[in-house]
Amino acid sequence: MKKYSTSKLFAILFMMTIVSCQKFLDDKPKTSLTTGNAYNTAADIEKVLNGCYNTFYSTDYYQWEYVMLSDVRSDNAYPGGGNEETFYDYDRFILPPSNHHNFVNWSALYTGIARCNILLNKIAEFKGSDLDESRKSQIIGEASFLRAFHYYQLVKLYGGVPLELESNTADPAKTRKARSTEKEVYDQIVKDLEVAANGLPDTYGSSASVNKVRATKGAANAMLAKVWAQRSDRDYAKVLQYCNAVISGAGGYSLLADYAQLFDGSHEFNNESILEVPYEAGNWDASSWGIQLYLAPEDGWQKYCVPSKDLVAAFDNEGDEVRKNANIVFWTQDVNGDPISWADENWNPCQDPSVGTPFNYKAKDPGGWASGDNYYMLRLADIILLKAEAQNELNSTADAASTMNEVRIRAGLSPISSALSKSDMKGAILNERRLELAFEAQRWDDLVRAGVATNVMQALNEYTFTCEGGSLSAPTKMDYSHCDFNHWLLPIPQLERDVNPNLAQNAGY
Repeated sequence: MKKYSTSKLFAILFMMTIVSCQKFLDDKPKTSLTTGNAYNTAADIEKVLNGCYNTFYSTDYYQWEYVMLSDVRSDNAYPGGGNEETFYDYDRFILPPSNHHNFVNWSALYTGIARCNILLNKIAEFKGSDLDESRKSQIIGEASFLRAFHYYQLVKLYGGVPLELESNTADPAKTRKARSTEKEVYDQIVKDLEVAANGLPDTYGSSASVNKVRATKGAANAMLAKVWAQRSDRDYAKVLQYCNAVISGAGGYSLLADYAQLFDGSHEFNNESILEVPYEAGNWDASSWGIQLYLAPEDGWQKYCVPSKDLVAAFDNEGDEVRKNANIVFWTQDVNGDPISWADENWNPCQDPSVGTPFNYKAKDPGGWASGDNYYMLRLADIILLKAEAQNELNSTADAASTMNEVRIRAGLSPISSALSKSDMKGAILNERRLELAFEAQRWDDLVRAGVATNVMQALNEYTFTCEGGSLSAPTKMDYSHCDFNHWLLPIPQLERDVNPNLAQNAGY
């Protein structure tokens, strides 16, 4: 397996040792959550809640693999990184159960869930007099939202997973759980999100820097819309209901007039944002190291999540220069003026200095492993396009066109025709979501939800090349034949199965 370069490995390991101060809340979190901790004051409870939010900062999953598992597994991106084995295996649907990255992601999500479980259990027992019922209800809502968010990641990646709602026991009868069904997991997610929607405020006051980084009623409703769309027993009437609750709710959400401003680093906490991770530039405790893995060619090694030729063609075919330029940048030189120092097997294998190499440009400033560019977990355009999808599935094709056109017009594109058939409108919405949400960890979910993941991946005409003595080789077609229905899900990590004999493997592995 190809290893991280020394600089990458050092920075990642350094970041992974830091799990304290984050900027979701003012208090430092309690990240070592056990039944032995004292939870005597409201301040203690708030610190534990901050530890629950910490999962967005302290894990590879939310720092960058969240995007890799969607955009690289789809038609949006190549693995990059010199085709490191893990990400090559993601891309070609041949990931073995023994893969360590897969185990680390599973573990990170369950660690986030465990933190929420402990808080929810402890707050039910809390006897302190300095936590009023209103704030207590909000904290329960926030922890329930975060637990649902993490379970949503797990069920999309693996299908049915063990439902752990306690995390305060070493009893093997409780810890070695069998997998719940996909439906049972989604039902628990819905239950948690309904608790959140009922207990959370629309806003916490007038400060957007608070309202956009904490779970709110709008965020809970947005997740309910996404959950009812993504689960196999989907219900588009509920999708429409919850999309409307976000769009027409009291959260004050609206599309920015300029798409590019969403990602320029100067418009954080904007009206389109529903939930974002607030990174702090230069602060190793609360910054993003993930962006350095997509951008910053001066490091001298190939970046990950390289935009695909198929994605570039999708932007070009639509005449979508606004979103293309906001999502992808082509460079022939790094920021120091030096030529790109690696041979890209898809775009520039012979390192022609006149040929640009593309980069995932959704975030613009890597910050030397300490970026302050925020990352959207939920934003309004996603929900508007999901509403259009629901309208179309409910046979309101003209309404779907009108809804989708809100997003298209913002991108400077002509309105879509309301006369399209339901089938054609479905394809148009799927393409619109691709262009709008590239590198926001949505594309693979969209292909699965539409039922076309295998067809799309196996129909790709993507090629790799080598360079022999300055001459380009014949093309080698990229092999997506393993992208069958069974491989829409990842394998259950073998290390997890080794300690839990009740954990059955997914079909096909």
